[in-house]
Amino acid sequence: MTVPTTAPVDAVLFDLDDTLCRYRRSPATVLERAFERAGVDPLFEPSAYYDRYDDYLEDSSSVADLRERCFGDLAVEAGFERDAGIAVAEAFAAERDQRAVDPLSGVPDVLETLGEEYRLGLVTDGDPGMQREKLAAVGLTNAFDTTVFAGYDTAPKPDPEPFGRALAALETDPERAVYVGNSLSSDVAGARATGIRSVWVPPGPDFPAEPTPCPDYTLESLADLEQPPWLES
Repeated sequence: MTVPTTAPVDAVLFDLDDTLCRYRRSPATVLERAFERAGVDPLFEPSAYYDRYDDYLEDSSSVADLRERCFGDLAVEAGFERDAGIAVAEAFAAERDQRAVDPLSGVPDVLETLGEEYRLGLVTDGDPGMQREKLAAVGLTNAFDTTVFAGYDTAPKPDPEPFGRALAALETDPERAVYVGNSLSSDVAGARATGIRSVWVPPGPDFPAEPTPCPDYTLESLADLEQPPWLES
């Protein structure tokens, strides 16, 4: 979809994980501890879980249910009993503290500055209870005019549905909104499919010179949003 870039912006939507906040412990560290806690050898790599996460999102009743389904399947595929994968999922939940997150650099100031000029929305994949805990931990509970929990309220990203629901709540049109996120496949692709301009904040310094799909704007850090790039277009 071709995204118009000339209309003035009146709404800014955000992703949450690794865009506004980040866990203090990496998924690899938590999974390693979960294997130890469950008393089993490593059954799969952390990347296997995150590669398959979206496959279970829409049909799971909670993140605990999602992990049990996913870890159970991964265990079976690796030649282990399903119960071993479920035990690791339970251990992972015990090790993962949703409050053990920190805001990324510049987040509170950026949201405060943008909130004076634009309506703000959050579109995040994830269990509502889990995501609310993160928002509370980083002081962002009341930062947004609307929040959509994709995969629970709607289809998961990059489906246009969660973005469209946020736009409807903010009473704005796609061409008058931008979406800020760290994932090309989820955030940028979903924004483009909806007709929203995308702002990509790469998760690290080693990012492709020609990202696919191509975002409308690429920033080195979220702090750069204090001078919105769409005003320079």
